[in-house]
Amino acid sequence: MPELPVVVVGAGPVGLAAAAHLAARDLPVVVLEAGADAGAAVARWNHVRLFSTWSELVDPAAARLLAPTGWRQPAADSYPTGAEWVDRYLRPLAAALAPRVRFGARVVGLARRGRDRVVDGGRDTEPLTVHVRTASGDERITARAVVDASGTWGTPNPLGGDGLPAIGEPEAADRIAYRVPDLADPAERERYARQRIAVAGSGHSALTALVVLAELAEEHPDTRIDWLLRRGAVGTTFGGGDADQLPARGALGQRAMAAAAAGHVRTVTGFRTARVDREDSRLVLESVDGHRLDPVDEVVVLTGFRPDLAWLSEIRLDLDPVLQAPRGLAPLIDPNVHSCGTVYPHGVAELAQPEPGVYLVGMKSYGRAPTFLALTGYEQVRSVAAAIAGDHEAAARVELVLPETGVCGGAGLFDEPADDAGGCCAAPVDSALTRA
Repeated sequence: MPELPVVVVGAGPVGLAAAAHLAARDLPVVVLEAGADAGAAVARWNHVRLFSTWSELVDPAAARLLAPTGWRQPAADSYPTGAEWVDRYLRPLAAALAPRVRFGARVVGLARRGRDRVVDGGRDTEPLTVHVRTASGDERITARAVVDASGTWGTPNPLGGDGLPAIGEPEAADRIAYRVPDLADPAERERYARQRIAVAGSGHSALTALVVLAELAEEHPDTRIDWLLRRGAVGTTFGGGDADQLPARGALGQRAMAAAAAGHVRTVTGFRTARVDREDSRLVLESVDGHRLDPVDEVVVLTGFRPDLAWLSEIRLDLDPVLQAPRGLAPLIDPNVHSCGTVYPHGVAELAQPEPGVYLVGMKSYGRAPTFLALTGYEQVRSVAAAIAGDHEAAARVELVLPETGVCGGAGLFDEPADDAGGCCAAPVDSALTRA
């Protein structure tokens, strides 16, 4: 009887790295990706540059797998855009892993074969069943283990200040975007030009949006931006400037500060949206205290992301009640306690779940915590792959030395910095990038 495969959910940077580590250990692996190509989520912000250099964005096992294909690693000290990360690394890696990677395969459920989450018997002996939806119909894949690297991009936080959609938010979806505008796209540029736009959020994605929209306002002076902050003051929103440990991140903050001071941006602090009303063809936002803004034409919501746990409802998870991250990992990443640089590398010990053979990795493992480092994800899957292979010594070993910047990272619009600049990041994620 053939050995059951390990199923990896998601063909993003961490999912493909997991597959590379599993393949290196001669374990059968199937990668299921809902999108049509590798890095489908990254491609959604392809116009944004990362704060990480290439040296921090390529997994070692992946590089070894790619080497025989003639792949050439990009200059270690340069900073790619999302599009470059996909084109020059993720797509070649998926091709090198073929035929292990399946596209257009959305995972809609996970269970223990023949048992719902209530049944105790057989949970350590029966395999897992992965329920998959494809264009040709539904199917089930029997797996020895499942590595969930599906990320959080598909579940952005809503505009509503209490974590739920504001009243009227779903009905106004045609005027609300949950990503940084790509103004290199003529249609998108026309959508925002000469409009009044509300930008909600205080992280790097919000700062990037301020920069690009303020530049649009220079070209079209009748473009206006309302910047909505849930916090009571701007405070340290713009970062450390020249003193920032990540020069590229500091440069973005300085550009955003200049944009906010240039006269096209009106800053509204202490605004937590409760309601969205239509007024003719425009939207009126109302805060929890009843304050109503002047009507706007478009709203850009950049308030973070959260994990999609719906398809995991029939397996047993032990998640932190606040962060929705694995309980063993949550104390290490709690943004109320930790800041950039204080999270150490971790692996299977922190990620293991009560359900045998199930692991949440990558940004999904951070739940609602704010920042994530690609290198951290690569170390996670190295450890998890070793544990699945039965190499518990390697699984317990820490093989990653983090840069001084720790887990603080992200992506933003900036001019590529000088050679001595450092950085880190994964995809645009949560508060260091988007949470208000």
